[in-house]
Amino acid sequence: MTIEITLLGTGSPIPDPNRAGPSTLIRAGGQQLLVDCGRGVLQRLAAAGAGANTLSALLLTHLHSDHIADLGDLLITRWVSTFTPEAPPLPIIGPPGTAEVVEATLRAFGHDIGYRIAHHDDLTAPPGVDVREHTTGPVRDRDGVTITVAPTDHRPVTPTIGFRIEHRDENGTASVVMAGDTVPCESLDELAAGADALVHTVIRDDLIERLPQQRIRDICDYHSSVAQAAATAKRAGVGTLVLTHYVPALVPGQEDQWRALAAAEFDGPIELGNDLHRVEVSARG
Repeated sequence: MTIEITLLGTGSPIPDPNRAGPSTLIRAGGQQLLVDCGRGVLQRLAAAGAGANTLSALLLTHLHSDHIADLGDLLITRWVSTFTPEAPPLPIIGPPGTAEVVEATLRAFGHDIGYRIAHHDDLTAPPGVDVREHTTGPVRDRDGVTITVAPTDHRPVTPTIGFRIEHRDENGTASVVMAGDTVPCESLDELAAGADALVHTVIRDDLIERLPQQRIRDICDYHSSVAQAAATAKRAGVGTLVLTHYVPALVPGQEDQWRALAAAEFDGPIELGNDLHRVEVSARG
């Protein structure tokens, strides 16, 4: 009984040839849950041995462009690569506003959808989606895997949510929390309490604050620094801290610097790395 975390995309809004946009694959109980869908997510899914047509659900922490950049590609690719008759719609769970974004995305691909329906006899309807909007509480329970959401603080982006994914069987319960973009907040502490792993986006505010562009320095207002993410992990009593969505990009050879910043606040295992870095967690105790 474990949960496998794959950091599909560890990049930021700034295009990086080595890092895809924010996205994480959670494998638990035979399910594959995609958290956010930044640019390049389908290529990273393929590299991880998965695909749009194998996903059990899409979870969106918020609607910033870098976290939904490849939503259209994901929806269309899942549609055209699913050959099961009467395939169920893709469950999509996100904050209020998600349904509007999904509808607008499908509308933007309306010509493409029409072309494919006209060309393929077995495509008779647009991509199927089942969108559910939530800000708090349990949202999904399938085959021993449960998902709970809670609000986070990424203002003025609002609402934003974090996800707690739990996999339970007769041997216990493993849990992973996806923080998304946020500053420290009580609701995230409560969501992450006692989790086996916390996956948290991070910035190096010590580096960002030196830059001359105010627009870039502004990101310090609504993202957690490495130290703040680590302090959240400590307060919540999590088992492992997994860092992702590095701003600025994590440069090879600097891993120990980032880890040291986190270790100053959190004394548990700290995971960080390139795209496709995998972490497996089991229930503690």
